[in-house]
Amino acid sequence: MLRLCSALVLLLGLAVTAEAGPSGRLHVIDGDTFDIGGTRVRLHGIDAPEAEQMCGGDGVPMWGCGAWVSGEVRARYDGRRARCETLDTDRYGRAVARCTVGGKDMGRSLVQAGLAFAYRQYSMDYDLDEKRAAVQGRGLHGAGVQSPAAFRAAARTGAAAVNAATAPQGCVIKGNISRDGKRIYHMPGQTYYEATRINPARGERWFCSEAEARAAGWRRAKR
Repeated sequence: MLRLCSALVLLLGLAVTAEAGPSGRLHVIDGDTFDIGGTRVRLHGIDAPEAEQMCGGDGVPMWGCGAWVSGEVRARYDGRRARCETLDTDRYGRAVARCTVGGKDMGRSLVQAGLAFAYRQYSMDYDLDEKRAAVQGRGLHGAGVQSPAAFRAAARTGAAAVNAATAPQGCVIKGNISRDGKRIYHMPGQTYYEATRINPARGERWFCSEAEARAAGWRRAKR
């Protein structure tokens, strides 16, 4: 009897967890991001092209693959009811969730259709689905597609080079102001150094030393 009760408690606990995520009408933002029940959701385990991403090259004409994917996903899902299980929260405050529409895993369906890639950095759930879609030439596969992760990395590198050109000679510490007004400085080599942009119009600035940054009221980033 004790074992049976424990099993029931465990099952009820799992059911509560599954209900913890947002549910309701789905509004498509782009290929892997949605608003559901007033919550911004990023699908777990997949990565779709950025809305402004272009694809092509190696003999394939350039085309707006990001806009195309967003349109395809919108046609499939916009306005439909989704049920989600939240697994995490990303650094943009979005719920990272596994969602179903009509009982089918949205992430798996999008990867199988060649509208998104398996995001192996975070999950191997859809690895085989992507490989099968690639072999069958579905959707994006075989169309000169650069992965969204590679596209973002190239964009960050270009933007970082432009941003670094504004730094005073020898002053490479980035004094950033967060959305909630915290003054944080980033050292070369830290996790978010490359992604951080300095906007003097917002009061952000470059520092030549940590002592200078601390004296000005900035604290060092934790990572």
